[in-house]
Amino acid sequence: MLEDFIRRTKIAYFSMEIALQPAIHTYAGGLGILAGDTMRSCSDLELPVVFVTLLSQDGYLKQVIDAEGRQTEEPDPWTPARWAQPLGAKVAVEIGGREVWVRPWLYIHHGGPDYAVPVILLDTDLDENDDADRAVTRVLYGGDQGHRLRQEIVLGIGGVRLLRALGFEIGTFHMNEGHAALLALELLRTRRRPRNGNGGAPSYDAEWVRERCVFTTHTPVEAGHDRFPYDLVERVLTGFLDTADLAAFAGTDGLNMTRLGLALSGYVNGVAKRHAEISRRMYPGFRIHAITNGVHVETWTCPSMAALFQRCVPNWQHEPELLVRADQLDDGELWAAHQAAKAALIAAVREWSGCSLSIDAPVLGFARRMTGYKRPDLLFTDPDRLRRLAGRHPFQVLVAGKAHPDDDDGKRLIEAIHRHAAALADIVPVVFLPDYDMAMAKLLTAGCDVWLNTPLPPLEASGTSGMKAALNGVLNLSVLDGWWIEACIDGTTGWAIGDADLGTADDDAEELYAALEQRVLPLYHGDRTRWAWMMKQSISKIASCFNSQRMMRRYASEAYLR
Repeated sequence: MLEDFIRRTKIAYFSMEIALQPAIHTYAGGLGILAGDTMRSCSDLELPVVFVTLLSQDGYLKQVIDAEGRQTEEPDPWTPARWAQPLGAKVAVEIGGREVWVRPWLYIHHGGPDYAVPVILLDTDLDENDDADRAVTRVLYGGDQGHRLRQEIVLGIGGVRLLRALGFEIGTFHMNEGHAALLALELLRTRRRPRNGNGGAPSYDAEWVRERCVFTTHTPVEAGHDRFPYDLVERVLTGFLDTADLAAFAGTDGLNMTRLGLALSGYVNGVAKRHAEISRRMYPGFRIHAITNGVHVETWTCPSMAALFQRCVPNWQHEPELLVRADQLDDGELWAAHQAAKAALIAAVREWSGCSLSIDAPVLGFARRMTGYKRPDLLFTDPDRLRRLAGRHPFQVLVAGKAHPDDDDGKRLIEAIHRHAAALADIVPVVFLPDYDMAMAKLLTAGCDVWLNTPLPPLEASGTSGMKAALNGVLNLSVLDGWWIEACIDGTTGWAIGDADLGTADDDAEELYAALEQRVLPLYHGDRTRWAWMMKQSISKIASCFNSQRMMRRYASEAYLR
């Protein structure tokens, strides 16, 4: 089968993380979930793509929360031999003056009976390497800045070399965020022109590289763009490219991986219209397109809703645009499908936490990375007001998400949520679910009644959890940022918090409370017919558009077939 992949594949998609399936812990969050949905849609659409990522056999982290809400981290291993096949080829990359050998594993995604997509997982845990180098691909996003650079060398440079060694002839390289941008330098080195007769510096055919590279930037958060000081680069990436030559593409103040990707790609995009606008302001002089993210509908639709869709909108999995007809669904059948998903979530919450929720009271869900700009504590700005609100309109809250091991502020937010949960326990059930992962996300985005998202604008690049919720008829209550600016029809597909201009935390908290008090909770408790109408509008107007099939058709036609 590898020979068939090699023969037909013309596009390589590089990502530091990818969510292949829940049992394979090669993802940390939204970036990896998106890469996994991209893989699944490539299979559905029979696109000739190979995916390249790190093996990450010890996963990202297993989150452990104590009684006070303090997060600690443990390894989260998986068993590569159960899911993937080691291949015979090996390549070496020079890191810190040493040869580091890289072996590929082959994972095959079978999306249907007729087409499969290969994923190459890169592994340095080999006898040929010393202990430090064996650990490079062990933990996703582990270690210090030097370790991160080593991981990105293996991904970008090692990944390109392994594709060549295996026999792939790639015409287009897609970099999913800046982690993979060193692949462009590897391509650039193959297009080096010799020094002229006067001893001048070599030149490079950068345009040849740009014709072959696509770069997707994912974050308007400055800390999300990897930067490495050149003294570190010179020690770790020894002799690969002169610093002066590198600085011409990656910036003079250090190796900026985003700038490198921008400079050496012929097609660049942000992941939502607003995000592309912000990125153009961050990086003036570059043409940055907008391809808004989407989700894989078959993966993220719960069983009860999928059965309803199949009865009423046949072939919805392969043509998600047909879900525009969801506004014709029967109210009673739609509500029954949702209640089945909610019952499954309530059963899982009881198993995970010992807490019993009511199927009759609405569940507000908030699940994403725990970090400051996501503002997971915005709902708890005024606990007394929450108490008064719950006295009139009962509701329940589920919260989940991991903080990065080095994000102390994010960890403090988890502790604060636990304190709020304890203080409100007599009137508002608030449950924090540890170790948020893909399997938990599928239950949460289907079983909640309201999906809450409160980022600080304009720091949300896109967001996809709300798309998954909408697909299952769960209504979004969200700050207008990222994808929601494009999807929100206030009072129809969900509700907006604030407006598209930048607001303060106090403004957004007031808007959130006003929406809950005046529109969201009274509607749930008092007008089930209107609520079901909004569920149908959400599915028909959002799921039919914000899906990864639409996203990949745009990449194929606009980025890959330039």
